[in-house]
Amino acid sequence: MSPTQGPVVAAGAVCWRVRSDEVQVLLIHREHHRDVSFPKGKVDPGESVPEAAVREIEEETGYRVSLGAPLAAAEYVLPNGRDKIVHYWVAEVSAKELTRAGSFAPNDEVAALEWVSVADAGRMLTYERDVAILEQFGERAAAGLHDTFALIALRHAKTVPGGDWHGPDATRPLLPVGRSQARHVATSIAAYGPRKIVSSTAARCLATVEPLSDRTRVGVTSTADISQDAYEQGRSDVKGIVRKRLAKAKSAVLCSHGPVLPDIIARIARDTSDDPSRFDLRRAAMLSTGDFAVMHIAGSALVAVETHSSGVPA
Repeated sequence: MSPTQGPVVAAGAVCWRVRSDEVQVLLIHREHHRDVSFPKGKVDPGESVPEAAVREIEEETGYRVSLGAPLAAAEYVLPNGRDKIVHYWVAEVSAKELTRAGSFAPNDEVAALEWVSVADAGRMLTYERDVAILEQFGERAAAGLHDTFALIALRHAKTVPGGDWHGPDATRPLLPVGRSQARHVATSIAAYGPRKIVSSTAARCLATVEPLSDRTRVGVTSTADISQDAYEQGRSDVKGIVRKRLAKAKSAVLCSHGPVLPDIIARIARDTSDDPSRFDLRRAAMLSTGDFAVMHIAGSALVAVETHSSGVPA
């Protein structure tokens, strides 16, 4: 492999449904590879890894999904000697989506789709690396931890520095690079299917979630309870906002500020985990502008935490 040539990066998911009280997973049969595997594909230039996972699943199967909790990545060497990394998530195919997508039509990538039990999938998969991914999913399914919702903590994008702004701090606008960060991060966060967007009342937070709102067609609820001004003045209600979102058990975005985000992350973790030290909460709490952390929760149990960059250097 050329020293300047990095690994091939791909993304996919273990897609699941429930049929007759049994969890089934979706396998794809690829005629040109003569194998059975999970839906996945390479990340396109300029595309985020979560965005690629959702796109590839729809292209190969016809199903539109939102990402659940991440699974381990599969790493291996291609026949040409280049490394490949495939990032996997869990993704439910809802009954509504099964109906909407209709019948599958074979295409250049996939010859057939097949829904099977976890046990049958283990016998059918061609590659041991896929079996390892399946085993992780199976352990979660057996424990009831495969069906999750996400609380997504988003730090506002890059804004005009306070020293260069002569109005109130809460009115500081995004810089051009911040607007670019907001557009890019919207495509990544949309892959998790948020159903609620909650933002600080600060202009920089509201501008950050505007592209996400446009993309997902989810309105924005603004509140001072997670604003920096209220937090520094002791008037915020991070605890109340977090507990309300946990009680709703629907995927939601909380867009806030550097000083407030560690408290948001810590309160989610305290309410969902007996041992928060199992998760990389420090990275999740110390987000740079435009970055976000996804905390995946099943019932009242924290299953996984992942962090992502906007992909646009500040």
